[in-house]
Amino acid sequence: MSSVSQKNPVRIFVGHLWHADHDYQRIFEYLESVNNFYYLNTSQPDNLPSGGREAQKEELRRQISAAECMVLPAALHARNQDIVDFMLHCAKAFDKPIIALEPFGAKETVPKAVLDFSDEVVPWDQRQLIDAIKRQARHEESTRFDVIDFTLD
Repeated sequence: MSSVSQKNPVRIFVGHLWHADHDYQRIFEYLESVNNFYYLNTSQPDNLPSGGREAQKEELRRQISAAECMVLPAALHARNQDIVDFMLHCAKAFDKPIIALEPFGAKETVPKAVLDFSDEVVPWDQRQLIDAIKRQARHEESTRFDVIDFTLD
């Protein structure tokens, strides 16, 4: 795999329940505010097909298959287990890595079903999310390092 660049953006599917809720929007705020991180969003929450449950599943398959990895806000599971379980199974069937985001600002834990399918679980932290996407989608390790200031006594 080649590194993420403007000519080669990483393709990301972000889990949704057919609308762009706060978690969904927050993920893209994180992604947009990083310099030199290029991505293509394959998720289309506003593209709810008519035709019932099977049409929805087919549309989710299309969106997930176009991605290199899936980012799933774990809190979605509590809102609609059936759709989230379908997305998890679908991503695994297409051999797409899954990055779960812990529930935002809550004491809730990541549901076991999400943990069992996830390749990586990260907190709501922009840097950790970007690094996880690069690791899972492109097998890139971050070359960043932390600078720690300390004094010698």
